[in-house]
Amino acid sequence: MARSVIYILNGPNLNLLGVREPEVYGHATLESIEEMCKIRAESLGQEIVFRQTNTEGTLIDWVHEANTKARALVLNAAGYSHTSVALHDALKAISIPKIELHISNIHARETFRHKSMVSPVVTGLICGFGTDGYVMALDAAARLIEKSPNKK
Repeated sequence: MARSVIYILNGPNLNLLGVREPEVYGHATLESIEEMCKIRAESLGQEIVFRQTNTEGTLIDWVHEANTKARALVLNAAGYSHTSVALHDALKAISIPKIELHISNIHARETFRHKSMVSPVVTGLICGFGTDGYVMALDAAARLIEKSPNKK
């Protein structure tokens, strides 16, 4: 069976993982998370495209691209989760399964983080499990792909 592609997109400041607020985000680097995701995707028979940007427009372009090149999307939009109507609209416009991911529990943090512009237009949400959430999101994406009638 052909492997499906899952896009894992990361938003602003996630390139600083490992040094930025380790008490909140842990000590893992984005590179180590990518490696963990590659290993998990391989075990699931999937391929990943793993990217990070600090630019909102680039993230939106990648969401559009995922709709035609991937079977599912895992998105850690970071701060854009709480502020970006444009990202909300881009996610609403695509048809593949979409999983919102946060390393920390956004509902246990500052009040401004409690509302996500992304949550209303995604298939599901994983938050608060640290970097293990990436593996959880991959597992969920693989299950959604299995259930989906669309084959890419």
